[in-house]
Amino acid sequence: MSEEGTEQLLEKIATKIRSKKMEVPAVMALEMHKPLAGIAGSAGVVFAPFLVPFLGFDNVNDYTRVLSKPENIERLMKKLELPQESDKQ
Repeated sequence: MSEEGTEQLLEKIATKIRSKKMEVPAVMALEMHKPLAGIAGSAGVVFAPFLVPFLGFDNVNDYTRVLSKPENIERLMKKLELPQESDKQ
């Protein structure tokens, strides 16, 4: 996946988490599971047959590839920790 594609997917995930007002629990869960990122990527492959009917093959494949790297998890946490424009007003 390209760097631009990775950035777009991370932004999409962050937007979805923000829409549910789950930034703090998400950051805590990501921080706890960051050392297991490689295993999570493998788990995504193992559970893909169960996830594909709900999320689609491309989404499962993209999420698995992006979230299997600890540096991408760190980037997602930083996106969630930044204040939103709507929070500044």
